[in-house]
Amino acid sequence: MTRKMLLLAITVITACSGPGGGKREAQPALFISEETIKTAIRDFKPESPDADIALFEKGVRHAASLWRESDGTAAEFLSFVKDNYISDPLKRRTVFNKTSDYFESLYGYFNEITLSLRKNLDEARGEIDGIDRMFGNYSPGAHLQDDLYSNKIAFVTALNFPYFTLAEKEELGPSWSREQWAMARLGDIFVSRIPAELIQALSVATGNAEMYIAGYNIHMGRLLTDEGRKIFPDDMVLLSHWNLRDEIKADYADRLNGREKQEMIFSVMERIIRQEIPEVVINNPETDWAPFTNRVTKDGRPLESAAENDMRYQHILNTFRAMKAIDPYVPEMNTAILRSFSWDMEISQEEVEALFDNYLRSPRLAKIAGVIRERLGRDLRPYDIWYDGFKSRSSISEDFLSSRTAKLYPSPEAFRAGMPAMLKKLGWSPERAEYISSKIVVDPARGSGHAWGAGRKGSLSRLRTRVPETGMDYKGYNIAVHEFGHNVEQTITLYDVDHYMMSGVPNTAFTEATAFIFQQRDLMLLGISDSGPEKEKSEILDNAWSLMEIMGVGMVDMKMWKWLYENPGASAAMLREAVVRIATDTWNEYFAPVIGVKDTPLLAIYSHMVNAPLYLANYSYGHVIQFQIEEFMKGKKLSDEIDRIYKQGRLTPQQWMTGAVGSKISAQPVLDAVDRALGN
Repeated sequence: MTRKMLLLAITVITACSGPGGGKREAQPALFISEETIKTAIRDFKPESPDADIALFEKGVRHAASLWRESDGTAAEFLSFVKDNYISDPLKRRTVFNKTSDYFESLYGYFNEITLSLRKNLDEARGEIDGIDRMFGNYSPGAHLQDDLYSNKIAFVTALNFPYFTLAEKEELGPSWSREQWAMARLGDIFVSRIPAELIQALSVATGNAEMYIAGYNIHMGRLLTDEGRKIFPDDMVLLSHWNLRDEIKADYADRLNGREKQEMIFSVMERIIRQEIPEVVINNPETDWAPFTNRVTKDGRPLESAAENDMRYQHILNTFRAMKAIDPYVPEMNTAILRSFSWDMEISQEEVEALFDNYLRSPRLAKIAGVIRERLGRDLRPYDIWYDGFKSRSSISEDFLSSRTAKLYPSPEAFRAGMPAMLKKLGWSPERAEYISSKIVVDPARGSGHAWGAGRKGSLSRLRTRVPETGMDYKGYNIAVHEFGHNVEQTITLYDVDHYMMSGVPNTAFTEATAFIFQQRDLMLLGISDSGPEKEKSEILDNAWSLMEIMGVGMVDMKMWKWLYENPGASAAMLREAVVRIATDTWNEYFAPVIGVKDTPLLAIYSHMVNAPLYLANYSYGHVIQFQIEEFMKGKKLSDEIDRIYKQGRLTPQQWMTGAVGSKISAQPVLDAVDRALGN
């Protein structure tokens, strides 16, 4: 989990829980009347000549929108406004600074509690027992909001630091001081009220989905061709979808057996999507499986095995239902889609889809496909959306790369020890490299790996990475470098941003951009360089092709969630059929004209659709943002620019990007660069 995800999760907890005790209200209803609001505004107008009257009125209305009958009578609300509004700007600043410190403690320590409770789930610590799941899926902050409304902290904050909509932030933000921005971000904490039990139910649903995905390993050494041959190493175990996808990428360097391996992985992926995969072969080293014919054997004898039975889609449904139960308690953002985009991402879903649609329809993509087709010397296959031949490493044996990474990083501790050297290679001074690295801890991951940011100064970010007993292989190293980029962003945006309420990034796409910047330099960090004249052209084409792929899966994710809201009573089987149809239709609309092959649901393979709902769009924006930043940084020192850019903290996405590179977020620079690379 990135730090931005953490703070958004806690914001949902601390901003959106219900009143403490008693019977839960059936639906959110305004208790304070317009007449009472007008009385408060008229009778308690601030006396200080320096007070902002418009801000006072906004605060009264916002506090009133959150007040329920269980919080007190209308008369008690009026008394509360009279007693708690801070009209003196200097006093307001003092209270703001204190409140920021208090929330840093709450965010930070709840984060550390969560990390501790999830340790056995997230880290490679042996078998997971039922008690591990119970504690790991427990949300320690689920009832915090009950207390904050009960003791009126929420109302004091809402009254004095009201919420500004995204439109208001975009209009007013350019003229705000950093302190005004930080106060507006404090106002984001109390927006609506969601009962604690619904937050806990969502935590359980997402926690179970994460564990399901974390254990979804395919023992590649037990896969068979139709003739009964094994084509993968006996000890190769790949996590879906990450490692399966990365093996397809690595196999472009295998001129002898690469294509046969890719076809088999493609078959595995389609079996997973369609839920035709035999349940017995998942994370099981004891059975052999021929994915083309879907036959299972054990000790050479046929073994009857039922399919997975739509478990993949049941987890999606469980999360959807938990999120849908929250909808009535966020009237202005009353779907998970709205909350994920307009609220969390601060970019509307319609704007995201329009950007994706425009890019995926670009005729330049077919021209890149032509280059790939010529390089491969064959017609393209669906899995060529992961073509990796533009990268320098595509011509380097993965065995060679893994031998290098295994020697350098035989353990998580070794990777941690190597981080300062990596940062120095990227341009940071020895002192700065040591400082940033000292804020990061490396743990052995149960899954593919992730970054989990600190929530307070004094705490450490966690980099979880998978390291086999034989040492870190190249796939794991590539992912670890990506996560290291997250950790560097998390450190800069926590420790170097001027106000805690401004810490972090506008949305997770921006931390993904940092991670991509690091990941793209993974070979350089190994001491392997490519300074050939075609390098820039190859990097442009690689970025453009990768962006097409990730936009496609993001489009499927968004369309799936729209379908869920249109069919809330659907079964897991119905959802499976819908996802296969949506993915196939999306492929046929955008990808078939480019690739030349129709009717595959391959775009639905991403595990994020199961364990990170509505997250995939952030990767596309991350690629777009990365490209704009990379273009801007040409001729400049990377480390200095990253420090400068990420110290902006949590502005809105468009204002952050303008401050970073002087223009708003756009995929057009990618397309313009493709024209340049292809000589158009």
